[in-house]
Amino acid sequence: MYTGTRLVTLSSGRAMPVLGMGTAGTSIPSDLASTLVDAIEAGYRHFDTASAYRTEQALGRAIAEAIERGLVASRDELFVTSKLWCSDADPQRVLPALQKSLKNLGLDYLDLYLVHWPVRTKPAEMRNDFTKEDVLPFDMKSTWEAMEQCCRLGLAKSIGVSNFSSKKLSQLLEHAAIPPAVNQVEMNTCWDQRRLRKLCKEKGIHVTAWSPLGANGTWWGSPSVMQSPVLKDIATTKGKTVAQIALRWLYEQGVSMVVKSYNKERMKENLKIFDYELDEDELKMIHNIPQKKGYSGERFVSEDGPYKTVGELWDGEI
Repeated sequence: MYTGTRLVTLSSGRAMPVLGMGTAGTSIPSDLASTLVDAIEAGYRHFDTASAYRTEQALGRAIAEAIERGLVASRDELFVTSKLWCSDADPQRVLPALQKSLKNLGLDYLDLYLVHWPVRTKPAEMRNDFTKEDVLPFDMKSTWEAMEQCCRLGLAKSIGVSNFSSKKLSQLLEHAAIPPAVNQVEMNTCWDQRRLRKLCKEKGIHVTAWSPLGANGTWWGSPSVMQSPVLKDIATTKGKTVAQIALRWLYEQGVSMVVKSYNKERMKENLKIFDYELDEDELKMIHNIPQKKGYSGERFVSEDGPYKTVGELWDGEI
């Protein structure tokens, strides 16, 4: 299982490949399935999708083709993560939403199922087509109980959350019979999540970084990671790419990461981060990089909603 890749063991007892391939974004290739087959051929064994991304079906086709071609012996050699979207973040909708994701993927189970945001919106077929007026109070306790049921049924081998602050994680842990195995959050050298990582380490919750290389700034975020003079200097010294240095830093922080590149050569480069280390001076330089969050979550905030400010959404961690 997961041969040839670095693993982390989750609190659920399940092993997860450290480096995952993401499928979110606005620049998804039309031939995504064949691109994901290329990723499997390159060595990726962890794939991250979500109902909101509309990439589950393409990933399912890629998995089927990879098995048919013998790139992997069975589905068990791949770790698949998907997420519960806000419009399904209601106790009665959790299990049906997971079943729909499994149908899209053509799988019998997920390795990891995450609550995508600590947010509930009015039910809708168009996952991302909602207004601020559609944001409703989120019943964390009951929604998590439904997630736990998915785990007990064997439909999700591990369960977790995404975009949860330290405070929200603490609130969840007060009543969770099955604690979240993972909290997937925005994290990179320019937003290093020091406070959140400390709590997660204390509570045995593994952190997975999304946007590990920052963003291109077209609709959110900035290219600050890839354009960092600090990372460029370290990359030059070590004969590595900036992306490799950024990903290696994350690995040395004890987190896993979901990286996205549909270029074959960069796919391969991003996997080559395990044969070198950052020295103490380099780590100190990265530690001193100015911090700024790329994605504020402003779309979930409104005067009449449960989160009236961005600060309330993140509980001051911004």
